[in-house]
Amino acid sequence: MLKKSKKGPSQNPASEIRYRMTSKEWIVVAPTRARRYKKEQLIKKHSARVIQNTKDCPFEHPQNSGNEYPYFWYPNNKSLSKWTLQVFRNKYPALTHEKHDCTTPLRHGIYKYIEGRGYHDLLITRSHTDNFSDLSDSESLDVLNALAQRYRDIAKDKCVKYISIFQNWGPSAGASVFHPHYQILALPMIPSEVKNSLDASRKFFKEHKKYLNCQIIEEEKKVKKRVIYENRRAIAFIPYAAKRAFQVGIFPKPHLPYFEETPSEYMADVAKVLKKVLQLVKKNLADPDYNFFLHTAPVYKKTLHKHYHWHIEVMPKSSIDGGFELGTGVEINPVMPERAALLLRTGK
Repeated sequence: MLKKSKKGPSQNPASEIRYRMTSKEWIVVAPTRARRYKKEQLIKKHSARVIQNTKDCPFEHPQNSGNEYPYFWYPNNKSLSKWTLQVFRNKYPALTHEKHDCTTPLRHGIYKYIEGRGYHDLLITRSHTDNFSDLSDSESLDVLNALAQRYRDIAKDKCVKYISIFQNWGPSAGASVFHPHYQILALPMIPSEVKNSLDASRKFFKEHKKYLNCQIIEEEKKVKKRVIYENRRAIAFIPYAAKRAFQVGIFPKPHLPYFEETPSEYMADVAKVLKKVLQLVKKNLADPDYNFFLHTAPVYKKTLHKHYHWHIEVMPKSSIDGGFELGTGVEINPVMPERAALLLRTGK
């Protein structure tokens, strides 16, 4: 039986090894030198952001640059010339879709593989410079609603098992084009990391008859030290066992397993919280590159995952994996989540 600590998480620069309940991982939190607590030591220095010339941008006039006609666009009218966002097939897809039987695992000697069938789409917004944090509330909600719309369309394909939604912002986060864009990648299998998260959620519900992420939200609201921002229906906080410095989780407060089924008023509040978090990242972390990605219950055997709680993770680029992380799979976070939350929240 585990002993309960009366002190709670450490507030001094001594290392801890924290257990990440949602993925069944151990994370080393190691701010081993007091100087790391100084703001200037916590924020990674980087070069000024380079804005790509619009003449070289393939998304400024996407169809003129060889991109396919969009599946749909907003505002939803007949005139594509007045679009504010559009969704179309990636010109250089990681996976491609063909109209034939679903792919099944195949053998090549002792090895197993699956043919790369799936979908790889892009959502782009009109402005060349306005990232998610710069959009209006209605524009940011449009982005999430459009992603959900395309998600529902792809989910009709019985060959698809998992749909990943993400944004890469900046070269070090994997973005090859400056113009703000978001990606949708549908897979014929469930990724291992997603499966681990689902297994942890399922096991917790089976043992406690409670939803894991709902319990985590309640704990974070009670402790308060790791909360970044919240409104009526959504909350953002740095996880107790954050894998990276300044990693933020954004959750709808009620239990909602499926992103694509989120009621409009909850989606609107999630959009506002995501926008606020990205504004704080830009302001208080000196505008770093980042990734954000969405975790939701798979489309495969959908009804089996009602225990899950969809959410978004924001991961500012602050470190590079070294030999220990690559060799063990154990991440080292150099900033206590409580300290990281204070800096991100207040800039101090």
